[in-house]
Amino acid sequence: IATGFGSAFGIGLDIVCEAKSTGNSITCTNDVGADNTLMELCVKKVFDHYNINDDEFGIDLKTKSTLPMASGLSSSSASSNAIVKVVSSIVSEEFDFKALDDLEIINMAIDASLDAGVTITGSFDDATASYFGGVVVTDNKNREFIIREKMSESPILVYMPNFYSKSGDSNPERMKLLAPLVETAFGFAKQKDYFKALNLNGLIYSATLGFNSSIAIDALEAGATASGLSGTGSSFVAVVSQDSIDDVKSAWEKYDGRVIETFVDNDGCQLL
Repeated sequence: IATGFGSAFGIGLDIVCEAKSTGNSITCTNDVGADNTLMELCVKKVFDHYNINDDEFGIDLKTKSTLPMASGLSSSSASSNAIVKVVSSIVSEEFDFKALDDLEIINMAIDASLDAGVTITGSFDDATASYFGGVVVTDNKNREFIIREKMSESPILVYMPNFYSKSGDSNPERMKLLAPLVETAFGFAKQKDYFKALNLNGLIYSATLGFNSSIAIDALEAGATASGLSGTGSSFVAVVSQDSIDDVKSAWEKYDGRVIETFVDNDGCQLL
C-alpha cells in the first residue's frame, strides 16, 4: 500500500469453491457467514465477459474455507480466484467458448475485489501468489511480475488474534508516510532475501497500524526463520523449521488467540 509494489507467498490454507449450472439465477452461499457481494460480482464479471444473460443461464455457487477471513491472509484473493476459475470453466464448456487464461482469470478476480471494496490496491501480489503458489514480487500498479518462482518448502505458523480487521478500515495515507522504509524492505524482496523482507516489512506495518510487534519478535527469539504481520493484519506469520515449531507455539501461548499450522504452498489454484 505504501509503495505500489508488493511480495507474497502461498500457504496451505484454502478455499474450495463448488459450482454447478442452474436454470436462470445466481445463487451464492459460504460457510463463514461472509457477505456474498464479492462472490456475485465474480460470477457477473465472467458472465459479462462472455455476454451471458443471467436470465437465461445461472450458477449455484458454494465455498468452504480453511482460510480465516479479514485477517490479512488474503482470503478475498483466494475466493475470487477460485470463483472466477470454476465459473469460467463451466461457462466455456457449456457454450463452447474459449477458456480464460490464467492472467485473465486473475485480473477479472482483482477487478471484482476492487468493485466489492475488499482491497485497496488490487493486491496483484496476493492474487498471483494465491493463484500460482510459490513466491512473487510484483508491480501492483501495473499488475506485472518482477519475480515469480517456487519457494523453499517450510512449515508456517499463523497467529490469529481474537479479532478481525478489514482492508477498508486501514489508513493508506498513514501507511504512505513510511514509504521510504517500506522501499528498503522491498529491496530485500527484489534481492530474493524474502525472510529479511518479511521481518522488516512486518515491523514497519505493525508500528504504523498499531499491532504488537512483540508477537513477531517472540517468534524470532524462539527460533523462527522469519516472522511478521501478514498484510494489514491482524494475523502474524512465522516461517519455522520442524525443530522450532513447538518453541514458537509456546512463545505465542501468552497472547489471546489461536495458532494454525500450515506450510508453504507451491501448487496454487487448481480445478478438482
